[in-house]
Amino acid sequence: MKILVLVNHVPDTETKVKVGADGKSIDPAGVNYMLNPYDEFGVEGALRTKQAFGGEVVVVSLGGDANKETLRKSLAMGCDKAILLKDDTVRDSFAVAKSLADYANEYGAEIIFCGKQSIDHDNSQVGGLVAELLGWPSISVVVKLEIKDGNIVAEREIEGGHEIVHAKLPAVIMAQKGLNEPRYPSLKGIMDAKRKPIEEKPASSADVRVEVSAMRKPPAKTSGKIVGTDGSAAAELVRLLHEEAKVI
Repeated sequence: MKILVLVNHVPDTETKVKVGADGKSIDPAGVNYMLNPYDEFGVEGALRTKQAFGGEVVVVSLGGDANKETLRKSLAMGCDKAILLKDDTVRDSFAVAKSLADYANEYGAEIIFCGKQSIDHDNSQVGGLVAELLGWPSISVVVKLEIKDGNIVAEREIEGGHEIVHAKLPAVIMAQKGLNEPRYPSLKGIMDAKRKPIEEKPASSADVRVEVSAMRKPPAKTSGKIVGTDGSAAAELVRLLHEEAKVI
């Protein structure tokens, strides 16, 4: 089976974000980057699918040379091959998905795994867009997956409960926390990953349809105000909520 995993290179979850000089992006100075945490569940799901059905797992990322760090970790986890779709320009979700879908077609993928979202922009769009561009079914926020005879039974996490859905291969699976427990790269895996080449391909062109016009941090929280310590403060509290906070 040809198994493809889409991964993204994102700022570490402990990063203190600062807006860059252009006012449209984050300041990369001092920022550590990592494999998108939700994509780790996708990588693990792909590796377990290979264990069950055989084949190979190819991991692909779109971006600049920095993305090789994330691809190396994926290789260390056990992926067979890594592809960097080289493009240093800023893309929106559609333009990213278009190039990933083009590569999936070129590779002849039979199933695609990715995280339910990327923690940098949190758009939760790329996986669904890739599926739409390929004409495949997609299943998001997957916490349980069973594949048998080309049929998929997946359990999705939805508000207030879980949902069981059925689909047929090929399909795009967008992993949620709980689908599996991603493995730690072994020492042998880390050493093997250093020797494995990362194939670079130019990312196919795509129109950017959404542009970030400005980025700003939320306003700092103001200090609290104590309006009284007994029931007599109720009238003043109501006045402040009405006239200053304007919430009633």
